Amino acid sequence: MDIKQIQELIKFVSRSGVNEVAIEQENFKITIKTNQAPTVVHATVPQAPLVQAAAPVATAPTAPVAATPAVPAAEDTSKYITIKSPMIGTFYRSASPDKPVFVNVGDEISTGKVVCIIEAMKLFNEIESEVSGRIVKILVDNASPVEYDQPLFLVEPI
Repeated sequence: MDIKQIQELIKFVSRSGVNEVAIEQENFKITIKTNQAPTVVHATVPQAPLVQAAAPVATAPTAPVAATPAVPAAEDTSKYITIKSPMIGTFYRSASPDKPVFVNVGDEISTGKVVCIIEAMKLFNEIESEVSGRIVKILVDNASPVEYDQPLFLVEPI
């Protein structure tokens, strides 16, 4: 599997509601776990590059998880662009603890500028901005786990 196939698999798992997926091939093994409520699915996929969708098996109902707002309702964030996480992993503001952070609140960024690193499966992925503007708010703490499509930064377009 290449990195694009792994990223697509992570996206599929996060959208499907499945709690864990394990794939094992000749010289390759991958297990993806999410923090969602457990759903039991058993599928055997011999030598397939991606997992086929399987109908989830019903489980006992669980208590609903309370949604926590990412930004207080009093703030008007409609004029800002959100930079979101393209994958599940661990968010880092700098390349290493002794290096300066990539961006701070108030910094101007342009398309293609590295704004953070997300570690996923022992790979450090540089996340580049797809927008130009000024960083208004950093929504994630350093070394915190992030989910796919989780907001990371608020950017005021220039």
